[in-house]
Amino acid sequence: MFNFDDANKKSKEAVDTALRTYSDTAKGFQAIAAEAAEYSKKSFQDAVTHFETLAGAKSFEAAFELQTSYVKSYFEGFVSETTKLGEMYADLAKSAYKPYEAPIAAAVSKAPKSAQPAASVAA
Repeated sequence: MFNFDDANKKSKEAVDTALRTYSDTAKGFQAIAAEAAEYSKKSFQDAVTHFETLAGAKSFEAAFELQTSYVKSYFEGFVSETTKLGEMYADLAKSAYKPYEAPIAAAVSKAPKSAQPAASVAA
C-alpha cells in the first residue's frame, strides 16, 4: 500500500537536495564570474601599461621585442586562466552532480536489465 509519510519524506528530501544544489551552483557561478572579471581587469591594465611602454620605444627593433614579449606573456596568462576556469567549471559540475549520484545509482541498479545502459560499446 502507498505510504504518504514515506512519499512526503522523499519529496522533502528531493526539494532540499535541489535547493542546496541550486545554492551551491549559484555560488560556483559567482566565483567563476569574479575570477573572469579579475582576469579581465588585470589583462586590461597590462595592455595599457604595455602600450605606454611601446609608445616610448626608440627603435623598430625595440618595439618589436616589446610586442613579442607582451604577446608571449599574454598568451601564457590566457592559457593559464582558461585552464583555471575550466577546472572551476569541472569542479562545479562535479559538486552539482554529487547529491544525485547515489539516487541515480540506486535507480539504475533497480531498473530492469533491458532498460540499463550498455557497459561498453564495441566498435
